[in-house]
Amino acid sequence: MSGTDNASAQRGLTRSLFANPGVPVLAGAEGILYDFNYGCRVQVPVDGWRVRMIDLDTHSLLFDEPVEANVVVTSRRKYFVRFRLEVLDGERLVFLHDYDARGKKVVVRPSTMALGDSLAWVPIVDAFRAQHQCELVMLLAEHLQPLFAAGHAHIRFATREALDALAADAYATYYLGIFSPYTDRDHQPTDPRVSSMQDGIAYMLGVACAEWRPNVVVADTARRIPERYVCIATQATAQCKYWNNPRGWPTVIAHLKQLGYRVLCIDREREYGLGDYINTMPDGCEDFTGNRPLQERANLLLHADFFIGLGSGLSWLAWAVGTPVVMISGFSHPHTEFRTPYRVINFHACNSCFNDTTTQFDARDFLWCPRRPDKPQRFQCTWAISPEHVISQVHPLIAEHRLAETA
Repeated sequence: MSGTDNASAQRGLTRSLFANPGVPVLAGAEGILYDFNYGCRVQVPVDGWRVRMIDLDTHSLLFDEPVEANVVVTSRRKYFVRFRLEVLDGERLVFLHDYDARGKKVVVRPSTMALGDSLAWVPIVDAFRAQHQCELVMLLAEHLQPLFAAGHAHIRFATREALDALAADAYATYYLGIFSPYTDRDHQPTDPRVSSMQDGIAYMLGVACAEWRPNVVVADTARRIPERYVCIATQATAQCKYWNNPRGWPTVIAHLKQLGYRVLCIDREREYGLGDYINTMPDGCEDFTGNRPLQERANLLLHADFFIGLGSGLSWLAWAVGTPVVMISGFSHPHTEFRTPYRVINFHACNSCFNDTTTQFDARDFLWCPRRPDKPQRFQCTWAISPEHVISQVHPLIAEHRLAETA
């Protein structure tokens, strides 16, 4: 599933440049500097002035201490909190500011710019923008920007090279990701193992938890393949995410072809893996792999009868363009990704290790399998998913399309 791919990138966040953004950039009364660019931050010019930070929504006093002059004081919580900031000189209120991002620049820095994470998170960021009526700047890889530019036109997307200059005068900055360790409550308010990929980010930004579908505008909607076809994607970033049943893909592909479908494999990589686990494009499908523009893949998905894939970015892209998704995943619980009635998991086998709060996913270990690392049925969660099980989810989709044709 998307997002966990880069969990290891979160390690050491507090030692990174993100955690040291310099002095606050906004000027308050009597030489006070403040902003919300890594939590609530304030610097006072006089020793002994008292700083108070209050959560306006929960009515919680979060900080109340005298501070040193010219030292940046920062709240512990770095995710969105609607702060009240007070500075007092004895009984005298020197400065009062309630968080209000209306008309102000807010920067969002995702820790990963993987396809699936971006598709999951951009609509939540846009909901935050609409909720606060702010000027929103979001870090996004250049090759992803064409997917979102038209549908999320009120967000200014920026590459890493361009972002620093744009962020220099930001009112607030938020860092999104799945932070490791998962028990970190300074950067994420909930354990990502018990939230969906979208809900975890919604909690970080103070946005209502819902299924937020991105508004992906397919630039070229012309159908290129006249025959009826299905798209599949078989590659992933960890072996636990693959469909590890050796009968799986060949059986499903042969079945679809018998029904008259062309089967297009749209992975970027034709072959991927580590050591004894080298995963190649399955026999029988047509090779549409390669480093193609994502808009081209979006066009293929738009006209496919349905998509069969894993908990990966291309499943999120298929969902985003409105194509029915048959998702095969055993290492993640079905609540982790977007909702699809065609989710395939075998609860009779070992499953949902990603959501197990007694373990933690290690994205650096391609062969991560915490419960059965040395047992004969390593990756049992998807080894135990039969092709017949997947075919049973496919048939209602086929019947739907045939019914629509005769209507």
